[in-house]
Amino acid sequence: MDLSVPVTDDVKLHFRHRPGTASLPFLLVHGMASSARLWDEVADHLAAAGHAVYAADLRGHGDSDTPETGYDTPTAVADLVAAAAALSLDRVVVAGHSWGGNVSVRLTAEHPELVAALALVDGGWLEPAKAFSSWDAFVGALRPASLEGATEQSVSDYFRAIHPDWSPAAIEAAVATMVVNPDGSLSRRMSTEQHMSILHSIWNEPPRPWYAAIDVPTLLMPAIPKGADEKWADRIRSRIKETTADLRHATMREYLDSEHDLHAQHPRRVADDLLDLAHCVRPAHSAR
Repeated sequence: MDLSVPVTDDVKLHFRHRPGTASLPFLLVHGMASSARLWDEVADHLAAAGHAVYAADLRGHGDSDTPETGYDTPTAVADLVAAAAALSLDRVVVAGHSWGGNVSVRLTAEHPELVAALALVDGGWLEPAKAFSSWDAFVGALRPASLEGATEQSVSDYFRAIHPDWSPAAIEAAVATMVVNPDGSLSRRMSTEQHMSILHSIWNEPPRPWYAAIDVPTLLMPAIPKGADEKWADRIRSRIKETTADLRHATMREYLDSEHDLHAQHPRRVADDLLDLAHCVRPAHSAR
């Protein structure tokens, strides 16, 4: 079910919604230049377990509106808070991927009445000023690639080649993060300026300062890249544990031999881990 939810006088967010009767709904938050569709297979498993699911398209992504401004973490949080109020949501399990993890951390810290548990899916702990030698190096790593000459077919073929274990639905969802033009060519949903605005927010507003305010069960779900030897894997684990030390109720479930888009690569396992997290939530009458 598709929902269009006003969050300001002139901006509506799109949600991919699955109904459910369980007490805890899930709010799924994608990363930069992604969309709610990448969560579809995870959402199917959560809904099959009885939970309502709301997968958001942040502004400028998916089928949400693309206003000129508002491409930063605080605005993304404000949009989600407004959407939750419009949807009468409270005490949700929030799962955020990549930049969506940063958004979810700040949402949880600033609005503890809204979030019952938090999952960070290979994101929510990046400190780019420490991880990269300079702003230019960071931008160089995350600047969107040129789509000149790209077509829906060529990009689908490319994604299938580099993600051989993704389902056809996941490949289609990845292509759908871009706009397919009538001639089959592709273009990006956000302008370069809007994309850069998000990068500035990621660089200037790392999530670490918000951890101490979080008092809910938190699941860290890092991807350990394929080919990483034990020393490399240990560096990843140690860096994440050091960065997130102020998260008082955090546990980690790592994904060995995995890619950044865990929810597309391992949807059933991600869903199972999210369901386990939901089982850790205290009943509402004792949660605060």
